[in-house]
Amino acid sequence: MSTLAHAMMNAARSVDSGLGTPGDLDRYPYAETPAAGRVGPSSWEGVETDLGRVGRRSAGNRGRGLHGQLVQQLGQMIVSGDLGADRPLVPEEIGQRFEVSRTVVRESLRVLEAKGLVSARPNVGTRVRPVSDWNLLDPDIIEWRAFGPQREDQRRELNELRWTIEPLAARLAAGHGREDVQQRLTDMVEIMGHAFAQGDAVTFSRADTEFHSLLIQLAGNRMLEHLSGIVAAALQVSGGPVTGCDRPSEACLAHHSRIADALAAGDAQGAEAAMRQLLTVHPEVERVVPAPREH
Repeated sequence: MSTLAHAMMNAARSVDSGLGTPGDLDRYPYAETPAAGRVGPSSWEGVETDLGRVGRRSAGNRGRGLHGQLVQQLGQMIVSGDLGADRPLVPEEIGQRFEVSRTVVRESLRVLEAKGLVSARPNVGTRVRPVSDWNLLDPDIIEWRAFGPQREDQRRELNELRWTIEPLAARLAAGHGREDVQQRLTDMVEIMGHAFAQGDAVTFSRADTEFHSLLIQLAGNRMLEHLSGIVAAALQVSGGPVTGCDRPSEACLAHHSRIADALAAGDAQGAEAAMRQLLTVHPEVERVVPAPREH
């Protein structure tokens, strides 16, 4: 019996939306619904200072209180261009505007510095760095770009990366007989089937993200595995017309099932082809990545 048939056969069972099933997905953090609008003008005047009302906290900063919320707020402002390159960030001023302690400001700026968004130098202070210095593979920056003015470029770039990374990962994964990971892939397809039957888009999305992360892990290439955060971020911020699985559907479920079946059979070419089908947009639209240009 195929993975899809197994998933659909069990779809009528009740599912706990907390994912207390073989996938055990609760330990993975997921992004919440994006805030309705951008934050703050280029001046500090008028900037939202009640961090408890920040509408979106990224997966990387979830559960870190004021520190995480301040990272989120400042990060969004920098990436959106509200705080432009070379803009000085005075810790005392930030603390006053957002009503947080020096410790919170200091730790938040350190996180932003690690992401390449700001730099701190003696006798110069902390300043916003240009886009060329940002760590564009950081999941938080991916998320901030995807819900800011650069959203279309970010989603296109993410899908181009996925088209490069995931078919290769699927082909490599077929050569690794890790039964534990293979079983979890099958579990994810089952969970997606349950969730689809019950109209539970959140659970479907979580299992989808877990499936792709596991597949890259199964590929056995540590450099590819290091990029799994990019794939997870791409799935979380998808929603444009260039994603193969932007909402739960039978077609999406079938593609995942074919991938899992090909991997179980050790069919490298079949797994790669199934992944390319998953990453291909709807039939009436061209595929995610255009053909190479002729020079």
